[in-house]
Amino acid sequence: PPRLAFSRRVSRALRRWAIAAALLVLLAVLLVEGSGYVGRHPQDFPWTRLDLDQRAGRFTGTKLAALADDPRRCRALLARAGSRDRAAPPLIAPPPCGYADGMMLVPQTADAPAYRPAGLITACPVAAALAMWERDVVRPAARRYFGQPIVAIDHAGSYSCRHIAGQSAFSEHSTADAIDIMNFRLRDGRTVSVRHGWHGGSAEAAFLHAVRDGACGLFSTVLSPDYNRAHADHLHLDQAARGAWGWRGCR
Repeated sequence: PPRLAFSRRVSRALRRWAIAAALLVLLAVLLVEGSGYVGRHPQDFPWTRLDLDQRAGRFTGTKLAALADDPRRCRALLARAGSRDRAAPPLIAPPPCGYADGMMLVPQTADAPAYRPAGLITACPVAAALAMWERDVVRPAARRYFGQPIVAIDHAGSYSCRHIAGQSAFSEHSTADAIDIMNFRLRDGRTVSVRHGWHGGSAEAAFLHAVRDGACGLFSTVLSPDYNRAHADHLHLDQAARGAWGWRGCR
């Protein structure tokens, strides 16, 4: 009958409106909750400002690498975070080598590790990432696996005007946007060596893998002994600029 057909049409329309209203309410809730999440976890979004005092998030690494385009801001962020690193004079070299945003690395606190040899200079984005890496990755991992702090980190340098091995492209070392980490020295005098400690089930191996994995959210490229023989004795950490959505290497 006509009245029954009309009633059914009204009923279907009401159900559609009810579903639409429910979806709108759900969307509103998601937007409210989502905005709260952004406020609580700004490091997980590409449009929020970088803050070195925050823990690493999904886009922290790309934001750190992007600081290469704004050395003044990079140094301001380090200063705001209480960094004791100091600006270094520019190094002028034939392009594409040299740098204008060098930072002289010094221990951040009295109990923070020192880099050996002393006098290490890296590009500012590397210095910023290292400060976060030491604080949030290296020092907690040392406490977890050894129950004592790291007092020194041995490195094989940052700046070197050279090509990538076997390639025509220049290395990130050519602009001091990379560093090679060799060993970690514990307070009790032990040395945790990448070359000798990487493989096996020891605390040293677990520590080295943990600091490698933790670096992956802070650097554009992280290469370890798992990558190839050329990296059998060190961790290569660099801040290659590949854009907000560029690929990141971690192995």
